[in-house]
Amino acid sequence: METEKRKFELEKRDNEIVYSKAIKAGKRIYYLDVKKSRNDDLFLAITESKKRVLGFDENAQISFEKHKIFLYREDFEKFSEGLQDVITFIRSKQGEDPKRPEFVFESNNDNDDFAEQEERKSKSFFGFFGKN
Repeated sequence: METEKRKFELEKRDNEIVYSKAIKAGKRIYYLDVKKSRNDDLFLAITESKKRVLGFDENAQISFEKHKIFLYREDFEKFSEGLQDVITFIRSKQGEDPKRPEFVFESNNDNDDFAEQEERKSKSFFGFFGKN
């Protein structure tokens, strides 16, 4: 009984999404969800969802394979630096220009309104991965 109650509470908390962004990339969709912890701290939940089809025609069964990563505020900078390093390495090994624009998690200008910040984040995010 106690296990079911705890599972229900975790599922309820899992639904508390403050902000969300979906990125469609081929057969995968990446969800970037900002969620609230028990003590009201915000964190990032990254979910990869991949469609799986088993069988053919009317016998086909569709399921979604999901993988999650939780990234907490205190780790943003190290994660961002590591991600940038790995992407630069991959680009240099693949013969691409390793000096593409860096992804910026936050706006550097506090005077920008929310829409301008979101537009810049979106552009810098896709620019970071080579999708302008």
